[in-house]
Amino acid sequence: MSHLLENILDRIGNTSLLPLRNIAPKNGARILLKLESENPSGSMKDRMALAMVEAAEADGRLTPGGAVVEYTAGSTGVSLSLICAVKGYRLHIVTSDAFAREKLDHMQLLGAKLQVLHSESGGMTEKLTRDMIEAARVITERTGGFWTDQLHNTDQLAAYHKMAEEIWTQAGGRIDAFVHGVGTAASLRGVAEGLRRRNPKVEIVAVEPSESPVLSGGKTGSHKIDGIGAGFVVPLWREDIADQIETVSTEEATDMAFRLAREEGLFAGTSTGGNVLAALRVAEELGPDATVVTVMVDTGMKYLKNYGAKLSR
Repeated sequence: MSHLLENILDRIGNTSLLPLRNIAPKNGARILLKLESENPSGSMKDRMALAMVEAAEADGRLTPGGAVVEYTAGSTGVSLSLICAVKGYRLHIVTSDAFAREKLDHMQLLGAKLQVLHSESGGMTEKLTRDMIEAARVITERTGGFWTDQLHNTDQLAAYHKMAEEIWTQAGGRIDAFVHGVGTAASLRGVAEGLRRRNPKVEIVAVEPSESPVLSGGKTGSHKIDGIGAGFVVPLWREDIADQIETVSTEEATDMAFRLAREEGLFAGTSTGGNVLAALRVAEELGPDATVVTVMVDTGMKYLKNYGAKLSR
């Protein structure tokens, strides 16, 4: 019997769930990490990118030989680049020099055409997000392409409902809290919906940058945690998604990402560092009989240049 894959897209999803061994609170809950770095592009965004493209194929918004358009901090763009390369679609990406150079290079290597916007002092801000959205709108009008529009697209939620089912099965139904950062809010919302279908009492904890704590009612600001903290309350966010919101700074998230590499052998990006730091806080609150799940969003290979600069200081 043949066990060959049809193509690389068949490797999206079904990622491992791993308990942290060394980074754990004393007398605190068990922390499980969903290894989304195992997806083909090294990011959880492969799930949502495939879901958005396949939904558009199914209802005719995207036809053979067509074009796809998106604005992105990088990981969604890399995932779309992978999927469009396999499926044969032209891809137009709007991104910025605020984001990891490795992601921009990866998109181009996979065949995407990039428009790179300049950022103020290399940080993620509300203005930059809105400028990227407008640039994507203009490209869509010019090309007639299909705009995946990740900030508004609900087709991606189904991908995260599936991820929730994976987590529930892997954890044997023992989940007391799920902790995750908010970018578009789709992944937190989708996983939360899926877990609450299984157990309405699962605590959902959102994570955002302390430099731009808009979900917590604070002021918008500049930060350098790729993939989260758009600088405004994003359209897919719902106030009833999260039971609480934790804030982490860029420095705290980066330090935790380094700890994960050195103490657990897990090389991840800064948003993962933020997830784990917040999960530690929740684990301390819930105590030793509980289980907290969070996400290794992507691989640290996407941030080598940024990390290298910090290590050389």
